[in-house]
Amino acid sequence: MIVAALILLLFVAAASLMFLRKLPAIVALPLLALGIGVVELVAGHLSLNEFFMVIVANGAERLVEPIIIIIFGGTISVVLQKSGVAENLVKIGAELAGSSPLAVSLVVLAVVGLLFTTITGLGAVIMIATVVLPILASVGVREEVAGGILLFGISLGGLLNVNNWAVYKTVLTIGPTTISSYALILFLVQIPIAVIFIIAELWRTRSIRLGWSKILKFTAFVAGAALFCILGYFMLRDLNFAPIWRVIQEVVALIGLALLLFVSYDRISAIRNGTAKDVKWYSYLIPLVPLVLILVFNVEYIAAFLLGFLYSILVTLKPGSVQLTTRSLIEGVEDVAPVIVIIIEIGMLLSSILGPSSSGPGSGLFTNSLAGHGHIWPVLTDMRPFFRLVIPHSFWEYTLGFGILAPLALYRGPMNVWGLGYGVAGILLSTGQLGATAIMGILMSMSIVQGISDPTNTQNVWLANELRVDVNGLMWRTLPYAWATAVIGLVIAGLRFF
Repeated sequence: MIVAALILLLFVAAASLMFLRKLPAIVALPLLALGIGVVELVAGHLSLNEFFMVIVANGAERLVEPIIIIIFGGTISVVLQKSGVAENLVKIGAELAGSSPLAVSLVVLAVVGLLFTTITGLGAVIMIATVVLPILASVGVREEVAGGILLFGISLGGLLNVNNWAVYKTVLTIGPTTISSYALILFLVQIPIAVIFIIAELWRTRSIRLGWSKILKFTAFVAGAALFCILGYFMLRDLNFAPIWRVIQEVVALIGLALLLFVSYDRISAIRNGTAKDVKWYSYLIPLVPLVLILVFNVEYIAAFLLGFLYSILVTLKPGSVQLTTRSLIEGVEDVAPVIVIIIEIGMLLSSILGPSSSGPGSGLFTNSLAGHGHIWPVLTDMRPFFRLVIPHSFWEYTLGFGILAPLALYRGPMNVWGLGYGVAGILLSTGQLGATAIMGILMSMSIVQGISDPTNTQNVWLANELRVDVNGLMWRTLPYAWATAVIGLVIAGLRFF
């Protein structure tokens, strides 16, 4: 119990220092990860070799894939900027999107939400953000508001992403119908709150001036359109589209091959004619190439980004392209270096909480499953007695108690589904005092706070770096709305499951 209290105290101390901006995340995260390990080391639950093997070595390489994705994403971003494609794309985006910040913001929210019902990962975030952020900027949407819009869209799609449902099904052994019905309810709750966020923040930053009649019309339109799309999704998702999908893949492959042949011919002709500096229409497809490869052909993210980078070099081919490629690789890494450092530190924090990953240094030393056999990671076992004391015994304890604790999903806190959250789920389930569906309600509601506002999310870190804003600024901007959604979700879960 003392060890659990010390670990929680470390979380509170680190979070408070970051909240107050007394300690930057790039310093606080490794200190917190190492601090948790030191507590277990002093308590005699870890050896010095296990401490360094799991927290330092395993944690440092735990998130190597996102790091590689970020490097390629940064490199492609530099190519877009150096070749003039980004500047032209912003101009075209401004012309096509119109001049209404509210209308453009709502359309972006809907499109991002729909995309993330099927895709996940930092690579998808980077590619979509590369397209939508310039469009939002072109109509006067401020940086932190634009980041919030993208994060709300990602969260909306994530609620209906079947990959996320699979985690709940595996960890808590709940039927898919129960999971999908609750996720849909949360989705419908979050739509109007996301719309309120857009309207309130655009009004607060003086990007729009609207009367109540227009506000109500826009809210009704977005909610109705979203509801229509979701109902269509659930009606069609069980149908067999495999034959049709194979035809789509073959058609897209033929179009892609024809495009590559045309681009190769056109670039050679442009170099011969001295017009290679002109930005051609196919250059605007650079951000979409990895996305199409992932969505249509299920290409692995790193491979998709490498192919996207090669395509960006081909479509901007001109005298001096070798120098452009070299500068893009070097400057791309330089631009994302702060993000890479933080992601390494996030990996260390995850390993300090969950134990070693399934591969890498120390992978065979511990297990992070309380229900399994073997040497369980000590943080999970040490936290178990504490959670026996905080099990809710009434509807109000469940809704208000966990509602107040919702911010503990931030900074890889104990309610964070990608921090200690699933460990907490196992602990709560092992007590036998709280049902699996009630625990699902807690985690899924908390995941909204974590997914939108957590400054240690890789997408939040990348967005903040891309927008040149403080990652904690994104948190403060979105937290009240995400928190409200989580509390409403807990009320619904309490009524249905508690």
